[in-house]
Amino acid sequence: MARGGGRRTAVAMAALGTLLAVTALSACGGPSGDGGDSRAGRTPGGAGRSSAAADPTRIPGVGDRFQDRIPGDARQVVAVYGDGRDSADSTVVLYTKQGSAWHRARSWAAHNGTKGWTTDHHENDKRSPVGVFTLSDAGGVLPDPDPALGTGLPYSRSESFAAPRWWAKPYWHDFDYVIAIDYNRVRGTSPNDPTRPEGTSKGGSIWLHMDHGSGTSACVSLPKPAMEYLLRTLDPDRHPVVVMGDREHLKA
Repeated sequence: MARGGGRRTAVAMAALGTLLAVTALSACGGPSGDGGDSRAGRTPGGAGRSSAAADPTRIPGVGDRFQDRIPGDARQVVAVYGDGRDSADSTVVLYTKQGSAWHRARSWAAHNGTKGWTTDHHENDKRSPVGVFTLSDAGGVLPDPDPALGTGLPYSRSESFAAPRWWAKPYWHDFDYVIAIDYNRVRGTSPNDPTRPEGTSKGGSIWLHMDHGSGTSACVSLPKPAMEYLLRTLDPDRHPVVVMGDREHLKA
């Protein structure tokens, strides 16, 4: 499979790295006040199963409003199905396109903003933004898990991603792996880049990152194996996007 985009290793002065980290991490992560994962025993991956056979040319559970926002050249979709508008629980499904048909590849239990979802995200509202966004850049504290260097999403490895040690210990590894969701950011830069084209009030630094077992500040969090799989699989040549929101909004 042809894949494009060179890998990028972030090497920055310590002072600058720290500044970027504080700006980005305060927006994305940290203790959210959520009491833990309320889905004990839940079986992930149910999103969209009942409608998968209805029309293979469409992403299951996604209505015309958001279906039409998926770029025509996108051949990988990360769908985040939130349990409810005010729920921190969600299911992530990776779909890949073969010919004109979408195929379900993998699914995982996940978390989103502690207070759920919003179509008008603002800084510190503890809700994840609903919408369709491209996925262009990745990074983290750990080395790129993709063994084929020079392929996949550009990856910025830097200690500046490390969560502050004054956060509770369950949050320390949140940013070992991150994939930037292109909401209010400049594509082609490290996920840590604090630039927000729509202004700081609209929030930013919305990422896919590693899960700590409960809701986030606004990001979507997944288990470590899921993040490793996505980082090995998402391909710039296949123009990956994320379609995210609670189930009712996504059906619109």
